Amino acid sequence: MSQKIDKRGLVLYFFLFAILASIWLAMVQLDRQWQFIAQTQEKLDNQTKDIAEIRRQIGRNGIAMSPAAQASGESAAVPDAWRGFSRAQAVTQNSDYAQGDWLVRSFPSQVPSLSPFLAGDTYSTEVREWVFDSLITQDPESLEWLPLVAESWNTSDDGRKISFDVRQGVSFSDGVPLTADDVQFSWQFLTDERIAIPAARGYYSRITDVTIDGSRVTFHFEEPYFLSFLLAGSMPIFAKHFYGKYLESVEAAEQYNNSTGLLLGSGPYRMASPTDWKPGDLVELVRNERYWGWVTPSFDRRIWKTISSDAAQLTEFKNGGVDVYAAQPLEYRDLLENQSVADRTDSYEYFSPVGGYIFIGWNNNSADGDSPFRDRRVREAMTYLTDRQRLVDEVLFGHAKIANGPFNPFGPQANPNLPTRPFDPEKAKALLNQAGFSDRDGDGVLESAEGKPFSFKLSYPAGSDSYKRFALQLKDMYVRAGILMEPEPTDWPVLMDRLDNKTFDAVTLGFSGDLEVDVFELLHSSQSEPGGNNIVSYKNPELDALLVAARTEMDIEKRMPLWHKIHEFVWKEQPYTYLYRNKSLIFIDKRIKNAKVEKATGLNIGGRLAVPTEWYVPAVEQKYRK
Repeated sequence: MSQKIDKRGLVLYFFLFAILASIWLAMVQLDRQWQFIAQTQEKLDNQTKDIAEIRRQIGRNGIAMSPAAQASGESAAVPDAWRGFSRAQAVTQNSDYAQGDWLVRSFPSQVPSLSPFLAGDTYSTEVREWVFDSLITQDPESLEWLPLVAESWNTSDDGRKISFDVRQGVSFSDGVPLTADDVQFSWQFLTDERIAIPAARGYYSRITDVTIDGSRVTFHFEEPYFLSFLLAGSMPIFAKHFYGKYLESVEAAEQYNNSTGLLLGSGPYRMASPTDWKPGDLVELVRNERYWGWVTPSFDRRIWKTISSDAAQLTEFKNGGVDVYAAQPLEYRDLLENQSVADRTDSYEYFSPVGGYIFIGWNNNSADGDSPFRDRRVREAMTYLTDRQRLVDEVLFGHAKIANGPFNPFGPQANPNLPTRPFDPEKAKALLNQAGFSDRDGDGVLESAEGKPFSFKLSYPAGSDSYKRFALQLKDMYVRAGILMEPEPTDWPVLMDRLDNKTFDAVTLGFSGDLEVDVFELLHSSQSEPGGNNIVSYKNPELDALLVAARTEMDIEKRMPLWHKIHEFVWKEQPYTYLYRNKSLIFIDKRIKNAKVEKATGLNIGGRLAVPTEWYVPAVEQKYRK
């Protein structure tokens, strides 16, 4: 049977065919466009790397290394002006050295802000130190000061002027050259009262002026300061073209104060976007393709996952989701005996010479204005009621040393003649009775003279099983003496806000340490303002005078006796109960090479005054790709 062809249908058929053909051709064209864009981007990336390498070679030797020399792997000896990269350069000569792979770590709490110094936590500081450069760096073994952005320096005889010659050829990650003008601006930014960084301002305000003469920048001090060279040389260098607009007005400064992700520097790593990060985003740094250093960073990316509970962190580590894991004492022994963990990781156990300590801070200025901890006898009694040896034995399984002050017991700053207070409930009760606290109604709870029960909340970071365990131990110790303590796990951003505003009863946390530390920020009355690091609002004119005398004494032989007096003063006053200094119990994925413990500074993981890490992953063992 014959069929008639519908002309209208035929037209529609060809019309539909034409549309489909057009779509197909468009897809082919679009695919070619994407290929072209990808190829172009790859060429641009390679050009950026090539230009950075040429800049590096010109900066090193005055002439560029020939392509043949680069291809053969030739490497000139590191000149004196580049000694800050000597150790990293030596590692690149290992037969299995390679660039690539990612280093994945974790934070136990959400970073509240990556904008420099707005958050006082160690996590944001750790990230910042890989993005910003400083004028100098330090050998982690010999502790020798080495050139970084500065090629050379000199100090006046009275120690009140320190001049640095800024290296040529350094640029920020966006390609803008770094000059002495940026160094001067950095000090101006850090000390501007409109910028809400009082702790940093209190630290850097010891510098009274910064002047420039060509590429030479000079730091001026009104009086000597024993850490003046470190203070000036380690100051992070801010890009004036990026941060300068926030000093143009009060309103502009408030924009910075309310920011969370303004992070741009000249260091080995950079943010993919220097303006867009916000809390809750993955903390991720990528290799700075324009990095100016003698040695470029080994890892393509450095990533920090936020894992809020100890149990979840342990699970992620066991599953290979993080490369570096700081074990809790409770789990350390089990991990050592876990064959799969032993096959995949190397372990490191050591007391860090620059490690900090865990403390309980007794707020002298609580929210209701009626803190029992204003009385020295009460603070001393709380230390006698704290069985620190029990905490070390039962919570830390012996992987800690009881602390009796803020100074490193392995160094000369600590007073060797001070005993450590023992656990002594009877002595504590006598002190509390002298301070007016006794069980007036026979209910087992101490009351003040006004009949108010002795009770307080102990704040600590939420999600930490270790803090939770010893908070419960402390609660048991204190209730036996008639004191009601309520453990208060607190999310990190909220806890930081309470510390800034001094709106807590007591807190347990940790402070970082060093071979010789300046405790001015932690104990001087001037630092008790909102945002200051004197979180317990302890004020004592006699201690203030000692702190000023110690930090302005340049002669180490005369300075150490002053620190010993400060240690004795703090030991008597007990503004903090110093709990313990714990061992570092670290596991690192075996594919990561050249991790080691230095006698002077601990694990060579980077950190303060970071240069490209000495760690690397051989090409055949690399796990992550771009």
